[in-house]
Amino acid sequence: MSSFGPQIEVAIARVRADIARLHGELTSNGLVVWTGGNVSGRVPGADLFVIKPSGVDYADLAPENMILCDLDGAVVPETPGSDRSPSSDTAAHAYVYRHMPEVGGVVHTHSTYATAWAARGEEIPCVITAMADEFGGPIPVGRFAIIGDDTIGQGIVEALTGHRSRAVLMQNHGPFTIGKDARDAVKAAVMVEDVARTVHLARQGGKLIPIPQDAIDSLFNRYQNVYGQAPQGALK
Repeated sequence: MSSFGPQIEVAIARVRADIARLHGELTSNGLVVWTGGNVSGRVPGADLFVIKPSGVDYADLAPENMILCDLDGAVVPETPGSDRSPSSDTAAHAYVYRHMPEVGGVVHTHSTYATAWAARGEEIPCVITAMADEFGGPIPVGRFAIIGDDTIGQGIVEALTGHRSRAVLMQNHGPFTIGKDARDAVKAAVMVEDVARTVHLARQGGKLIPIPQDAIDSLFNRYQNVYGQAPQGALK
């Protein structure tokens, strides 16, 4: 029997469904191959998150085989999916959730162009307006770390604390992104691959032209606070 109250059970079910669905965005946007990559989402109102099982084909992912974990990365026993091993990056995700309470979603991919920048240990410079909009500056590089414990999570938090970027290139590994929820983190994963490809191609043609910091600040502020439709019921 579950020890969670009805409101938390509803929240868990919603996050399970979201996480299962959002893994399809990784494949449809060409960000992953085979079973690599993962999406996780924090359960609102509880010290819990949901993540995919390790090594399972994307076509076989479903809400009932997503795995519920506590913020130490331990699988919650006797819950759907708890008979499987969670993603090998679970400890990294858990560390981010413990140390960045504003984060509601984490994504990891080995998307081609972003991972190529990570292989060089080189940040992506902010030279296109879409990058200033979305990330507010360059995409930083996190220190090299081995999979298996929360060392990668420590590197993510170190690189992104005090930084406007929602993406980090973990050296020799690949991009991790964060967001206010899992969908937001997936959007950041799509966008970081897009800018990684564009800036790479631009550099093949010649010298990059940096955007002045005041322009970056203005673009970021507008995109984050003005762009798009106001929420329903918001003041016009």
